[in-house]
Amino acid sequence: MAAIQQRTEQALDAALPDAALSPDELHAAMRYAVLEGGKRVRALLVHAAGEIAAAEPERLDRAACAVELIHAYSLVHDDLPCMDNDVLRRGKPTVHVEFGEATALLTGDALQTLAFQVLSDTPLADDAGRQLEMIAQLAQASGSRGMAGGQAIDLASVGKELTREELEFMHIHKTGALIRASVRLGALCGAPDDDALDRLDRYGKLVGLLFQVVDDILDADADTATLGKTAGKDADHDKPTYVSLLGISETRALADALLAEACEALAPLGGRAHHLAELAGFIVHRKF
Repeated sequence: MAAIQQRTEQALDAALPDAALSPDELHAAMRYAVLEGGKRVRALLVHAAGEIAAAEPERLDRAACAVELIHAYSLVHDDLPCMDNDVLRRGKPTVHVEFGEATALLTGDALQTLAFQVLSDTPLADDAGRQLEMIAQLAQASGSRGMAGGQAIDLASVGKELTREELEFMHIHKTGALIRASVRLGALCGAPDDDALDRLDRYGKLVGLLFQVVDDILDADADTATLGKTAGKDADHDKPTYVSLLGISETRALADALLAEACEALAPLGGRAHHLAELAGFIVHRKF
């Protein structure tokens, strides 16, 4: 994990514009939002899935950068006053607190477009059609049928009681879509067979939901210093969560069940899937 996290940090540093380049404040804000923060779970999933398909590490670096840039843009926008209005992210002031709302909005926009530049300006697959497929999948995972759509449902659900099916639908889009895309992009950097790709897709869907289930547990059960962001904000904002719907004990049981299903999906892939299985366990047992 440490090796991949370091590779990803270096690749992101190289992909981001230098803060000395004009417009310097925007470039400084982009680097502030992306670098030196987060667990890089999506990048780790890209690389672990790439192992299954024998993908070149340099290709995986680019795909990992793309998904991390999309993730960072989403956090910058989610923290804005018109969204979650949060002041702390990754243990430091949010971008709009540090640089102002207008610059934060532009930072998210610029990070989003940079992600697609990174994914398209270097050969990442064995043929152009496969690389176009990767671009299309990241776009869908980020847009109204994925992350942005899930956020819209989340905002519309404040103060409402959702069924378990409605809650799952929201989180499969808001959080799960980009995690699922991370797994697929990593695999598509190589040459996976159809069975392996299907199993990886199943794993990605389960792990995407698992990540949000654990996030709900942490929001209810951890403190702000540990999380690096405001704890308890879901309850404060009257947002529906797995904990509010099922209770903490049953939500933990759900996390364990999703972990077992994710590992079951990987089982026929054997030792090649060792790192993916470990990452699923890490997601369940993480403390922040």
